[in-house]
Amino acid sequence: MAPQAQETIARLLDLPPTRGFAVLRHLDELSLTVLTGDIQSVDMLADIPLEGKEVIAMVPFRQIRERGFEAIDDGSPLLVLVADKKEVLDTAAFVDALPESLPQIDDLGFSLSDEEYAQRATTVIRDEIGRGEGANFVIRRDYRAKTKEPTRQATLAWLRRLLEGESGAYWTFAFCAPEIFAVGATPERHVSVEQGTVMMNPISGTLRHGDHVPTTSELLAFLQDRKESEELVMVVDEELKMMSAVCPEGGVMRGPFLKPMSRLTHTEYLLEGRSKLDPREILRLTMFAPTVTGSPMENACRVIARHEDTGRGYYSGVLAHFAPTATGYDLHASILIRTAFLTPSGDITVSAGATLVRHSDAMSEAKETHAKASGVLGALGIGRSKTQGEPMPRPALNTAVDDPQVAQALTDRNRHLAPFWRDEQTVVATFDAQVLVVDCEDEFTTMLAHQLRRLGMDVKILPWDEVENVLDWDLVVFGPGPGDPLSGGDPRIARVRSLISERMGRPMVAVCLSHQILASMSGLEIRQLPVPRQGQPLDVEILGKNSRIGFYNTFTAVGADGSRTPLWNLRVHSEPDTGFVHLLTGENVVSVQGHLESVLSYDGFGALTRVVAHVLS
Repeated sequence: MAPQAQETIARLLDLPPTRGFAVLRHLDELSLTVLTGDIQSVDMLADIPLEGKEVIAMVPFRQIRERGFEAIDDGSPLLVLVADKKEVLDTAAFVDALPESLPQIDDLGFSLSDEEYAQRATTVIRDEIGRGEGANFVIRRDYRAKTKEPTRQATLAWLRRLLEGESGAYWTFAFCAPEIFAVGATPERHVSVEQGTVMMNPISGTLRHGDHVPTTSELLAFLQDRKESEELVMVVDEELKMMSAVCPEGGVMRGPFLKPMSRLTHTEYLLEGRSKLDPREILRLTMFAPTVTGSPMENACRVIARHEDTGRGYYSGVLAHFAPTATGYDLHASILIRTAFLTPSGDITVSAGATLVRHSDAMSEAKETHAKASGVLGALGIGRSKTQGEPMPRPALNTAVDDPQVAQALTDRNRHLAPFWRDEQTVVATFDAQVLVVDCEDEFTTMLAHQLRRLGMDVKILPWDEVENVLDWDLVVFGPGPGDPLSGGDPRIARVRSLISERMGRPMVAVCLSHQILASMSGLEIRQLPVPRQGQPLDVEILGKNSRIGFYNTFTAVGADGSRTPLWNLRVHSEPDTGFVHLLTGENVVSVQGHLESVLSYDGFGALTRVVAHVLS
């Protein structure tokens, strides 16, 4: 046993109460980092002190209120460790020196039974997704336990089990502060910034295989599962919104890839872009991952607050590592999932959530929370038959992930996705126009704005309640948003109706919710779809050309194809068999139901180019 590792662990166990430490292992590296320092709490991300030392910040979910989004305030502080000591140690030697005996635990089980969770999931699918409030939402439940063991000793014992038995984690870590102790093996990078290169890592889609290694046939069935594919693409769209907000040149997709872990296999993409923003501001603008909240983000936070009984604490927040460089700070932040949280009084919580989409099976989603929590619970000694102190089994090498059939199935996932977001993006045309994009509470507007800038235009985004004048712009784009377009009590709907009325007759584009509002104002009937089209690509005609476009709608306008609207004399373009309207056109106006900016829209950028040319002609 290495003396340095033994000495480090003895020191960590004997730190004074005001001191804290973090142990970080990236992926399956042969070394890990131990940072020690004083713990403080700050109010805002901008208050994190970046004054030349390495810093670890544990960011609670309630911090999302900095973005003006809703969250149950459970009082969890934003904790900061300012490191005054750093050690880089051999992983194997460190593991060998960690406490071997597992703490005794009182297992209290999930706070919600499978049936209760499934009922909650059913309610969200029916009342939120089914009524146009969003495309997907992540609802959690908590596994509870209790221990009387010393907290630091317990945390390090559990860390040993995770380092021995988990694989594929982005970070395997422990964070110990006077207020909270956390230990986990999170699969997901939230955001990283290295010398101005920003990367995000949307992960979604879950194959549950327990302790056995999945076969090629199981992986192929998983990769061809429509529900799993849609889950991933929807969170890619949501994170591209964030990349478009923090990176002037947008984000480019890499992947998809398989991410094998001990009892699960996920699918993932990497998104890459460039930014000169302060890393704390990048962290603020990307709070928090859609994989643990839903989309659109702002309304997902409202849905979470409505359907979860308590605050999330640190679950679905981030653990962020700020490292000084010659020119500033780099940032590596991981999502706080697959993590056990321990209070000084011995209360243990492991939270897990499932992504609910329009055709989710509620009981299957309940089982998914079991699978997601199982790795950490196993490290705690819960749900396994292993004896105390016996290592968790290291999963066998999965050679099936390298099978040519699996590689082809991954490649096929991109076959119908937008080339715009897979290629380097340059200015491809020049429209001399000042453009206002009206944000109706869906940050698809950032992707729209990015694409409009690639067309050479000067673009500004304003929230719907901050728009004072829509006449002083060459072009106004009314963006998408959640909700019922006929909701008379929604001030957002009323304001957008007023702005559209004021702008009518001048170059204007309306998208999704705004399209439905404009269609209603023009005299068309609005109906709720029998089955929501959240995250569904469809082949439709856009200004004379057949185009594959992504749809995210629960409501639709209805009218006969080729007819004219009672007001404003707009031409109706609709599905002949249903009358569902996908496009309205007139002099200086185009209104589209689909999202031309979405990664689902293979032909979206070309369609947007034609739309802009039409309204500005």
